[in-house]
Amino acid sequence: MDKSKRLFRKSKRPFRRRLPPIGSGDRIDYRNISLLSRFISEQGKILSRRVNRLTLKQQRLITIAIKQARILSLLPFLNNEKQFERTESTPRATGPRTRNK
Repeated sequence: MDKSKRLFRKSKRPFRRRLPPIGSGDRIDYRNISLLSRFISEQGKILSRRVNRLTLKQQRLITIAIKQARILSLLPFLNNEKQFERTESTPRATGPRTRNK
């Protein structure tokens, strides 16, 4: 092989295989909140398969389990606590209202 073709060849360095995020003993179920919360972002969105490093079948099962847990209110639909906090607002007029004619 001449030098010009050798330059474009990829190096054969060993890559470290990542461990799967779901172990063989973990069961994908809507009641397993500790497992499901690993696949939800801070905003409450379901993370993609590429981010989770899951197989297609595992991602489908995780998605269904998260949706079931949300419906049964085991998981929140939105994970943004600031949105639901009540803050001090401007004082409202509590006196009698007068109509303008």
